[in-house]
Amino acid sequence: MNGYSKHHLDEDAFGEKPGLQGGLKTFDAFPKTKATYTTPTRRGGQWTVLILAVCTLFSLTEFRTWLKGTETHHFSVEKGVSHDLQLNFDTVIKMPCDTLHVNIQDASGDRILAGEMLKREPTSWQLWMEKRNQELSDGSHEYQTLNQEDEARRVEQETDTHVGHVLGEVRHNPRRKFPKSPKLRRGDMVDSCRIYGSLEGNKVQGDFHITARGHGYRDFQGHLDHSAFNFTHIINELSFGPHYPTIANPLDKTIASTEAHYYKYQYFLSIVPTIYSKGSRAVDTTFSTLPPPSPDTHRSSRNLVFTNQYAATSQATPLPESPFFIPGIFFKYNIEPILLLISEERGSFLSLLIRLVNTVSGVVVTGGWLYQISGWLVELVRRKRSGVSEGVLNGRIHQADE
Repeated sequence: MNGYSKHHLDEDAFGEKPGLQGGLKTFDAFPKTKATYTTPTRRGGQWTVLILAVCTLFSLTEFRTWLKGTETHHFSVEKGVSHDLQLNFDTVIKMPCDTLHVNIQDASGDRILAGEMLKREPTSWQLWMEKRNQELSDGSHEYQTLNQEDEARRVEQETDTHVGHVLGEVRHNPRRKFPKSPKLRRGDMVDSCRIYGSLEGNKVQGDFHITARGHGYRDFQGHLDHSAFNFTHIINELSFGPHYPTIANPLDKTIASTEAHYYKYQYFLSIVPTIYSKGSRAVDTTFSTLPPPSPDTHRSSRNLVFTNQYAATSQATPLPESPFFIPGIFFKYNIEPILLLISEERGSFLSLLIRLVNTVSGVVVTGGWLYQISGWLVELVRRKRSGVSEGVLNGRIHQADE
């Protein structure tokens, strides 16, 4: 009987059973080993637990990625014809309000008296410095100077460019009001002016500037003495489009200080119309055959926000005290002829299931291969150490047959 009876093995167990069940087994692409011929081992159990843990980790990662969605950037030429551009401005200048002029001169030749549209509020420079110090002591990294960059602030600004954060801030701040100034106390020196508000301008290249009285424009109030100049300032906010005060922009919370009286600050801005959207439906609506609403229409919804981003560079130089040079704070902006769509999309649930099946299957198959290879290597090392050859089993079989 070829030695089966001596080893207490049932020869019938190795044959196919007659009938339908036995016939179906011949078509089984995944043959199974009978449970009576397998022996559970400690190493196999540990390997199974490891594979289950890896499958669970990868599955949770896939589900988290699907739940969060993926963010994509699409560039396109802006459709339609835009006309107006809203400018939101909030700054504190270390000069009295009656000594300052605020104007906009754009490429179309229009001159906008921004000083009549924006609010002016006398304040104390010391109060704003105390407010800044308090925020810094609380762990804020929002403030920056022109000569120093903060890596933590850069990280916060990078966070503010993501769709989820932008839409969340818009939902949490529906009123979009400018914050209140620090309350003046008895004895505080009123030596500064806060200029803030929103105004409408032409959507063309322009120059928004703040100059001293009698410099750059004729003024019936007289020429301001140069010794009274001090263009030290804090830019609390500078943004274009609908006003979202909690979204950080490149020049927000920028502090620039100087001891020179005749001084010129220049900021060069490149504005890019931007649309933040969430969900494939919003993306399809924006890039449909019909022209999408322009960002300056101020239309937004729960999953769609129209606004503008900008990049900024700065230059600060002292000037000779001459009528040919005009000191002040100048914002020169240019509108880029492109439209940026930042969208956050989530795949279908079926695609998630397919990815989960592929992930789990790959881990199981790879784990099985690694288990077999590692077992073979361990057995090979064990045999080499014990000095047992591979022909021992055959020798034992021949001895049993004799």
